[in-house]
Amino acid sequence: MTHHIPPAALFPGPADSVFDAMNFLSEVAERYPDAVSFAAGRPSEEHFDADSIPRHIEVYRRYLRDTVGLSDSAVRRRLMQYGPAKGIAREVIAEHLLRDEGISADPEAIVTTVGCQEAMYITARALHSHPDDVLLAVSPTYSGFMGAAALAGIRVLPVKDGSEGIDLDDLIRQVTSARAAGLRPRALYVVPDFANPSGATMGETVRAGLLELADRLDLLIVEDSPYRLIGGAGRLPSLKAQDADCRVVHVGSFAKTVFPGVRVGYCLADQRTGPGTVLADQLARIKSMVTVNTSPVTQAIAAGCLLEHGYSLEGANSRETEAYRRNIAYLVAGLAERFGPDARDEYGVSWNVPAGGFFVVLTTDFPVGDALLEYSADRYKVLWTPMHHFFHGGEQPTGMRLSSSSLTPTEIDTGLDRLVAMVADVRSHGLGEQTGPKEHEAWKNL
Repeated sequence: MTHHIPPAALFPGPADSVFDAMNFLSEVAERYPDAVSFAAGRPSEEHFDADSIPRHIEVYRRYLRDTVGLSDSAVRRRLMQYGPAKGIAREVIAEHLLRDEGISADPEAIVTTVGCQEAMYITARALHSHPDDVLLAVSPTYSGFMGAAALAGIRVLPVKDGSEGIDLDDLIRQVTSARAAGLRPRALYVVPDFANPSGATMGETVRAGLLELADRLDLLIVEDSPYRLIGGAGRLPSLKAQDADCRVVHVGSFAKTVFPGVRVGYCLADQRTGPGTVLADQLARIKSMVTVNTSPVTQAIAAGCLLEHGYSLEGANSRETEAYRRNIAYLVAGLAERFGPDARDEYGVSWNVPAGGFFVVLTTDFPVGDALLEYSADRYKVLWTPMHHFFHGGEQPTGMRLSSSSLTPTEIDTGLDRLVAMVADVRSHGLGEQTGPKEHEAWKNL
């Protein structure tokens, strides 16, 4: 007889809704491979070069031998043996942060992680020392952070967003209310540049106000900016670059700037935790029990890419940056052209105009959920992400996130034509009421 484990006897997972959402979205994409996908927030593959992988490793090998001064056997050991939990490429990452971000970082305060997801998890785990500890995050927010926090067992409170990414008055209200209820707010998670999913960018005044509030409210900020170096010219200084009071934990990834498969991220955590110790030391201890260490081979690829481009990834990604800026502008222009100046009255939709990044939010006055996505994929062959997957405070949002990052202009045109037809279909059937093509199961569930 096969042993049966009841679901109640298993860890429920990061708010089962997070797991279920990610699985559902992946399954829909797999079932409709011929659909144009505005759903995937992934980098463009146009300039992927498999030949760069051995070249980057060789560049890093030469660096270890000629600059660091290691022997051939020591280089071989560095690349092929277990390594320190903090990683082997921290000095290179520190120089990159200085060149591209103006951040002066001690390599000992950096932990190299398995993607940014691990950086978020170990940070959340380290900050959860008491049952009353809580984190905060702008709502809507990246669902991966919500999953990482749930795995770490720490609750996340929502903070309202705003035209520039966060409502600072609501941050004060949420922290004050949480403390009045006996909770201990530890940190706020934010994506200041071209946020996922909203596309919003914090202005200079908002950044200064947030840093001042972090000090006044005795709060850490977890800054995640995966799109900064591919957003184009004119970006504002990161929060960490302005962090005079050491309130910012800066997490990053090379998924968008090298390639996603490298799976290398990092966490700069220079907050003092005792004589001669910093938060990064605790993060490394936690990491050592989760992944032991980040693959030295993939660290070598990322480090070699940095070395090959003078430690700067801004210039190395100039072609990709231009394509992303072109695509986001093309997407916004395409929405305006197809929906017209009376989009709200005629179609019940509106959209934001991000300065860059991957994402545009199409807000609707009709219900948008997973059933409608299924219908859209099946009937109109176009995919997108329902916005409700990014909210975590019980809100009932409408609308969808559209990503243009991995599409060509021709694909964007085709996808928008299909999307407009789908929206017109929904409008003609009563704003998503349970009416419409009776033969379609997804529609019945709207």
